[in-house]
Amino acid sequence: MTAYPLDGLPHHVTIYEVGPRDGLQNESAIVPVEVKAEFIDRLADAGHKVIEATSFVHPKWVPQLADAEDLLTRLHRKPGVRYPVLVPNERGLDRALALEVDEIAVFASATETFAAKNLNRSLESQFEMFEPVVARALDNDVRVRAYVSMVFGDPWEGPTPIDQVVRVGTRLLELGCHELSLGDTIGVGTPGHVKALIDAFGDPSRLAVHFHDTYGQALGNTLAALRAGVTVVDASTGGIGGCPYAESATGNLATEDLVWMLHGLGIQTGLDLDKLVATSGWLAERLGRPSPSRVVQALTKKD
Repeated sequence: MTAYPLDGLPHHVTIYEVGPRDGLQNESAIVPVEVKAEFIDRLADAGHKVIEATSFVHPKWVPQLADAEDLLTRLHRKPGVRYPVLVPNERGLDRALALEVDEIAVFASATETFAAKNLNRSLESQFEMFEPVVARALDNDVRVRAYVSMVFGDPWEGPTPIDQVVRVGTRLLELGCHELSLGDTIGVGTPGHVKALIDAFGDPSRLAVHFHDTYGQALGNTLAALRAGVTVVDASTGGIGGCPYAESATGNLATEDLVWMLHGLGIQTGLDLDKLVATSGWLAERLGRPSPSRVVQALTKKD
């Protein structure tokens, strides 16, 4: 591929791979743990340096991830690769610490209604749940990432006020989280809105973005985020995933589609696109349906 760089973009972007957790969590059929382990190994072999492996959520809420302990013990950890896990509460942290996990993520809401539906908390009281988790993690030398969801809008309240997102996100960073991922959970963001939100934070160096492609805006929104100074982008191999607590949330931004755009802009990712496409094809066979990634479809048809 010939690269045609644009001014004002970073030279390197870190892709935070969420397929094994955020991608698979919405699958109705339980994926065997050995398939999940091989999936993660294949992602590492394709060049990923950050792969969110699983979540220590209660099996009642996300049965797909009930095998978290088993999965982590099966992984062939590749040197230089990070394998963070999502931790919803202190009980989840206990499980993660027992396996000597060195990086976790917590999941917050930018809106009142989603906080109530997803966390059984108010927008304000959610921090009472996060504070001890983050503090204990840091005391154990465990890095903490924070997700904040519904940053552009949610199905119940409509558009989310920018100042409200900044207030929630800033508090999470002040707790000690090293990175804040801004989640467009239902995919309603547009490039101008993306820039306005990132600019409102002031310093983009600790921000990441997490787009869903519900309205076909994920790549455009990503480009806007890169222009605003963000260098970490969440994506899911094959474009699998959604949100089990928001029915209008469709698939994540596909890693392959993102890599195609970034490489075309001359931005380094360290990823082997052919290996990613092969991995998506392999996973699609096991899920029993084709990958929704446009790049996977195009390159597979071409082959």
